[in-house]
Amino acid sequence: MAGAGLLMLLDDIATLLDDVALMSKTAAGKSTAILDDVATQSKVAMQKTAGVLGDDLALNAEQVTGVRANRELPVVWAVAKGSLLNKAILVPAALLISAFVPWLITPLLMVGGAFLCFEGVEKVLQMLHKRQQHGVQEAVHDAQEAAEKGVAPSSVHAARAKAMDPVAYEKEKVAGAVRTDFILSAEIMAIALGTVSAKPLWEQFTVLVAVALAITVFVYGIVACIVRMDDVGEWLMRKPGAALQGLGRGLIASTPWLMRGLSIVGTVAMFLVGGSLLVHGMAPIEHWLHTHIEPLGGAAAAIIPLLVHVGVGAVIGGLVVVVVHLWHRLRGTQPAH
Repeated sequence: MAGAGLLMLLDDIATLLDDVALMSKTAAGKSTAILDDVATQSKVAMQKTAGVLGDDLALNAEQVTGVRANRELPVVWAVAKGSLLNKAILVPAALLISAFVPWLITPLLMVGGAFLCFEGVEKVLQMLHKRQQHGVQEAVHDAQEAAEKGVAPSSVHAARAKAMDPVAYEKEKVAGAVRTDFILSAEIMAIALGTVSAKPLWEQFTVLVAVALAITVFVYGIVACIVRMDDVGEWLMRKPGAALQGLGRGLIASTPWLMRGLSIVGTVAMFLVGGSLLVHGMAPIEHWLHTHIEPLGGAAAAIIPLLVHVGVGAVIGGLVVVVVHLWHRLRGTQPAH
């Protein structure tokens, strides 16, 4: 009897262990499925934000253009840290707004769009001002002062126009890059949130965090590579072999042109992104684009909305510039931009 009872007990224990193993396997399978779902949702979110990512890359590369060579990477790192802080604020804020006041998302994005367009108009005015008034003698003076203060000549020239110290101007430039990143990151978070709005809260949070980290590493990693292209070129020129040396010379020669191009692309991106955010909140224009332009298909359906976004962005940005400058004139102060 005792032997039979022991055998029954051992059989019960074996059955229990089989049940535990089966439940563990099922739980592991479900966990794997959940992780796969999160990864898939993150991938979809990244794909939908690809357009904004391109603008984000151009804008951030443009923001560090003109910084002194030995400070390029520290500036990129400073902006990247600011970007991470932006996303640490935006991820929980996006979840809270989506859960309690979803109607607030569009107005907030429109305000951000207006700010981007304002910055775009300011940059265009600065470019025109620079071309008209920056002579050879002034450029030599800027280079001398830049060497004394450890900043870039472009910072000296821009700081003089704003009656600022060049060092303070470069710090303000970093702060401006972080502000711009905040708006672009907000749009990216809004797009990513839209892809997982029907998912549980914890999954929304996981996807947003994954997207935030991925875009920060991607954007600022590429920006760091872009701003150090000339160093790579010099390194290649010291290598044996005509091909490597020729490639190095090519990189060095193309770097200034790439930086100028990124500056132009970054400015255009401000109008494209800002204008799209504004148009999204303007029901008549948005409706006209959807009903009359999208059905055209082809190049017209791709180009006309971009032109509308740039046009709306330029008009709104210009109006904001006028209001801001009038406000500062009435107060007797200098505008921040």
